[in-house]
Amino acid sequence: MKTMHKIMTAALLAHTLTFSFPAVPAATAAGTASEAAGTQKDVREAKLPNVKILATGGTIAGVAASNTATTGYSIGSTTVDTLIKAVPEMKSIANVSGEQIANVGSPDITNDTLLALGKRINVLLSSSDVDGVVVTHGTDTLEETAYFLNLVVKSEKPVVVVGAMRPSTAISADGPMNLYNAVKLAGSEEAKGKGALVLLNDRIGAARFITKTHTTSLDTFKSVEDGYLGMISGGKIHFYSESTRKHTVDSRFNIEYLSELPQVDILYSYQNDGEYLYKAAVEAGAKGIVIAGSGDGSLSKKGEAGAKAAQEAGAVIVRSSRTGGGTVTHSAQDDEKKFVTSDSLNPQKARILLMLALASTNDPARIQQFFDEY
Repeated sequence: MKTMHKIMTAALLAHTLTFSFPAVPAATAAGTASEAAGTQKDVREAKLPNVKILATGGTIAGVAASNTATTGYSIGSTTVDTLIKAVPEMKSIANVSGEQIANVGSPDITNDTLLALGKRINVLLSSSDVDGVVVTHGTDTLEETAYFLNLVVKSEKPVVVVGAMRPSTAISADGPMNLYNAVKLAGSEEAKGKGALVLLNDRIGAARFITKTHTTSLDTFKSVEDGYLGMISGGKIHFYSESTRKHTVDSRFNIEYLSELPQVDILYSYQNDGEYLYKAAVEAGAKGIVIAGSGDGSLSKKGEAGAKAAQEAGAVIVRSSRTGGGTVTHSAQDDEKKFVTSDSLNPQKARILLMLALASTNDPARIQQFFDEY
């Protein structure tokens, strides 16, 4: 009897479960499920940051003849749309869209390209629809563009400059992971207010300090004197330090109405150099000259004579160093000669700052203040 009672109870329970709720037509159920999935997708996308990728070319967009070739490749062969499609995983961390600003090797980035890029970023970041910007760039002059953006972007929203040391066709191409991490960084709250950032090889560098130190190594970008700002590890962003120099919203440099930048040349100091280099630069239209001096920005007697003659002809002279590290000492003699010293900026970054400074003044004393502050 007990067994029969259990069977009848089970049957009754099954009947109740089957008929207690009205049956839903298959089509309606499928539609409801589809709508629910769509709503969930919309909610996920709404919560994701909106990141714009601005492409300028470089190795990250390069193509080689074989998958083992890491040099001798064709630069700028891939468009921004292709770059985005190659890393579909980015869709899980941001709403990504792209624009092609240029498609060249970074040695061919011009002042016009810098101005167009800086102005476009300021327009994008002024919109509530954009949370951060990634700039894909060749590595050879990447640090120059990054420092330029560090000085002219007028937003605390993240700007991340990214590149690659191996073309997209290489077996171990570093571009896809670098790009993924750059998008993650550009869409993060942690990166706000940090100035322009450089992201390669999982390391986060400040545009003010980072520089390329090796011709082909993946780990080429370093901040030897000042260290990295942080890193991305295990998919998480870690910041450990920040730059204390003025940048972005605290910078006085405004390019909104600039149509060109003053010509600034870099002259490399070496044994037996001559005055004629300075004369040639001035005659070619240089408004400023950055000297990659030896040691502590030292000049030969002929080099110093050439620099003084150029200064008297109207060019602003900045003493930097070819050593790759350290601060160039400013002395009373610099003030007497009306020379500017670059602080710890290397020659290529000193050129960027001098161009922006000359857009508003040619007073060496005022320009020296800029080098002390930025």
